[in-house]
Amino acid sequence: MDLSGIPYAPLHVDRDARLVIPSEVDAALSMVDQSGATDLLVLAHGWNNDEAEAGRLYAALAARFVEVRGRVAGLDQRRLALLGVLWPSKKFAEAELIPGGAAALSDGPSDAELRRGLAELATLVGRPAPADAEAAVSRLDSNSAARRAFADAVRDLVAPEAPDDTDEETPPKLFSVDGEELYERFARPTLLRPPTRSGGGAASVRTGGAAGLSLRLPAGLRNAARNLLNFGTYYAMKDRAGTIGIDAVAPVLQRLHAARPDLRLHLAGHSFGGRVMTAAATRSSAPTASLTLLQAAFSHYGFADDWEPGRDGLFRACLTGGRVTGPVLVTHTGNDKAVGVAYALASRAAGQVAAGVGDAGDKYGGIGRNGAQHTPEAVAGTLLDVGGTYALTRGRVHNLLADRFVAGHSDVTGPQVAYALLTATAQA
Repeated sequence: MDLSGIPYAPLHVDRDARLVIPSEVDAALSMVDQSGATDLLVLAHGWNNDEAEAGRLYAALAARFVEVRGRVAGLDQRRLALLGVLWPSKKFAEAELIPGGAAALSDGPSDAELRRGLAELATLVGRPAPADAEAAVSRLDSNSAARRAFADAVRDLVAPEAPDDTDEETPPKLFSVDGEELYERFARPTLLRPPTRSGGGAASVRTGGAAGLSLRLPAGLRNAARNLLNFGTYYAMKDRAGTIGIDAVAPVLQRLHAARPDLRLHLAGHSFGGRVMTAAATRSSAPTASLTLLQAAFSHYGFADDWEPGRDGLFRACLTGGRVTGPVLVTHTGNDKAVGVAYALASRAAGQVAAGVGDAGDKYGGIGRNGAQHTPEAVAGTLLDVGGTYALTRGRVHNLLADRFVAGHSDVTGPQVAYALLTATAQA
């Protein structure tokens, strides 16, 4: 199998982080041997509705690799192969959370829409939706007990057995604050603004209006229910992505390395796929030659050193433990409303009302919006056009401001992205 002439093998993983077809690992090794590959690029998609969408993402990237590889110095003696991780993920309703989207309607979602959203979240996490929460939907506008029941149901569906207080992405008291209060927090408007670049002013953000336009999450009791469901979806997918990276992808990387220690392993993930790959790199004993995060959906403190007194980022060991031997690339932009909104929802769950919600100074900012923060190894850079000169350094996190070439969360298959990713491969 190939994509645009590049040898390709799939790796199917179920929601419990089990390999659906264990023989696919042997098939991947056979592909590497038969093609004479020197470098294996392992790809992970983010939120998608089905396998076909993930396949289109991988095919689009492969086509771009073929288009730009002749412009990448150092690839002449390399033979590239691709391994595409296919894991069950659910699309975050980004279109509903921007100006002009469905959530901007004053009357908010219907009872049927909210019940459907609750059922989808229950299916996602593999638990039944509480009957009292389904019944409460029709009374959200007028009954505080109904709002409490709805918020409690969403929270209970995504609650881990033992909440991790060291996780920088878990808002304080998320699992202990009164359900009605939690619901009310999602009903209050939250200002989003473009990140401020040091020495560069505000980033230009494409919002469908003027550059730099501020966004507000929709207020109102019924829209609050949709916000809660979106946050529940985000929280469930965050947990699943990490589990799949640790329990499924990391062992596969170790098997590949054991069979072919000369093979360079390069990891690249989009959205929640960035969390999959970062978790895998952090936990795998196989060296990662390079790690590229394309609009990744995890905390901008994920790699941080002492982001709060005595607390490092969840993936700090990925840098300090020598897991990644080459460069780490992070594309980030204020144009990414999906990551910006997801983390504004986290801020709302924490009860924050500051105007800078979601930006680089917010505790709950996302790495795909702001780049890696409080990370000594991080260096500021820019996503360059094809043919530009990158000076990538091993062991460094290169925050690549992508305002010019990435228009939104899913805009990660352009030639500039492919060029940066292949440059990381060549310079690893």
